[in-house]
Amino acid sequence: MRIAVYGGSFNPPHLGHRAAAETVSRELEPDKFLIIPDRIPPHKEMAPNSPEPHDRMELCRLNFADIPGVEISDIELKREGKSYTIHTVEALKEEYPEDELVLVMGTDMFLSFEEWYRFEELFSKCTVAVLARDEDNELVLKEKAEEFKEKYNANIYILPHVPLPMASMEIREKLRIRQGKEDLKDEVYWSIVKNNYYEASPEIPWLREKAFEYLKPTRIAHVAGCESEAVMLAMKWGEDPETAAEAGILHDITKRLDNDEQLKLCDKYGIILDNTELCSPALLHARTGAEFAKEVFGISQEVYDAIRWHTTGKPDMSLLEKIIYLADVIEPSRDFPGVDRLRELSYTDIDAAMAYGLHSSIEEVKRQGRIPHENSEAAYLWYAANK
Repeated sequence: MRIAVYGGSFNPPHLGHRAAAETVSRELEPDKFLIIPDRIPPHKEMAPNSPEPHDRMELCRLNFADIPGVEISDIELKREGKSYTIHTVEALKEEYPEDELVLVMGTDMFLSFEEWYRFEELFSKCTVAVLARDEDNELVLKEKAEEFKEKYNANIYILPHVPLPMASMEIREKLRIRQGKEDLKDEVYWSIVKNNYYEASPEIPWLREKAFEYLKPTRIAHVAGCESEAVMLAMKWGEDPETAAEAGILHDITKRLDNDEQLKLCDKYGIILDNTELCSPALLHARTGAEFAKEVFGISQEVYDAIRWHTTGKPDMSLLEKIIYLADVIEPSRDFPGVDRLRELSYTDIDAAMAYGLHSSIEEVKRQGRIPHENSEAAYLWYAANK
């Protein structure tokens, strides 16, 4: 049996890693293909905000899923201390004493192989498979392979491979500034965003696409308008436009759910409702939406709070909370008495706009024969007193 072994930090596992694995699967056709994330790499420190080892293992499952023969092994995660390849190979040899182990690596690792810990023993215990980048590179590798064969009696496969130009370190930096999605399988990217690995923030077009899948088609225009308005308000008042866009996109994420479904989410998230909320189902989506967006998209606390307070408001709101509250009310599709005045105030005096908008909302609720939420009344009194 031929067993391919492909190890690394996979921090994160990206499409370049996947392309390498596909080449190995195609060229070697191994009976078993072990992907082995290391616990502590011997040659470098793990980057800050990296996933825990078993979380990287889960990312590997997502990245290499459906490649024939692939298994994600935790053999190195169980081992304390730094992960040296020779220890892994020795353990695999004990488990598969009669089988061929094929150690997969890139060009740079192969050319520096003599610097590896106990490298001669690796040559004696396994075959080495090297991914060649191009024809010139393949010639260099063949020369090196002949040298290793003569000096160490090494068995070496050279696999033609077209690498993808990407590196984990660069991807980690991209993720912090809402980039990097194109370098990752979608399931891997979503998991990174959801779990806030590497301090990742979602790319806005990707977030918009995913969030709109949770909306009724008739609500998309409103949400898109709220996002656009939030971005303009953010640029006017000095908030981060992308954070405002994120909150705008997600503010109605659970709006499509009916009352029973909202109550089920409240129960799931441990949300305790007051009497006004129990009698006003339209208020619930702000509370369930904040929790749902946190669970599914890993939103920050400031975005969570902006979603949480976009229906009732509250006294002394943050700038982002005010922006989302107002954007929800004044986005281009809104048409009600006083909206033009509210739009004007929103771009000239945002606190006065809050007082005006809250007062209008409270009066509309009363006209409908309902009781305004106490948070709305407290918010109005706070902004009226300050403006």
